[in-house]
Amino acid sequence: MPDLMMESQERGDVMVIYPRGFINAHTVREFERELERSVESGRTQIVINGSGLSYIASAGLGVIMGHLEEVRSQGGDIRLTDLNETVLNIFEVLGFNHLCRVFDSEADAVASYTGSSTPDRKDNKDSKNS
Repeated sequence: MPDLMMESQERGDVMVIYPRGFINAHTVREFERELERSVESGRTQIVINGSGLSYIASAGLGVIMGHLEEVRSQGGDIRLTDLNETVLNIFEVLGFNHLCRVFDSEADAVASYTGSSTPDRKDNKDSKNS
């Protein structure tokens, strides 16, 4: 089995990308190609569903950063969902949760593009009690 398998599906105007496995220096080109295909096809509202993502190295984070400015300049965004604890921790430690919106479910992430009121994952865990 390869270290990374990529799949994508259109959900209305939103492209949902499903990386499965490890995004590292050896697999990052596959991940980058999938994002590029989405942008080149005019799909700039992107959700990365991390439910099958075991690990993301700095190379993968760099790919996301590199595409954020491009998709935002075209009225789109890159949003994240279903991140496991390990991957979410990497995003939080590096501050990516302040650059990309993170959602608890794919449905919420996709719906966020329509202007529906959907909750992001809480950055401040203490806010649940207030």
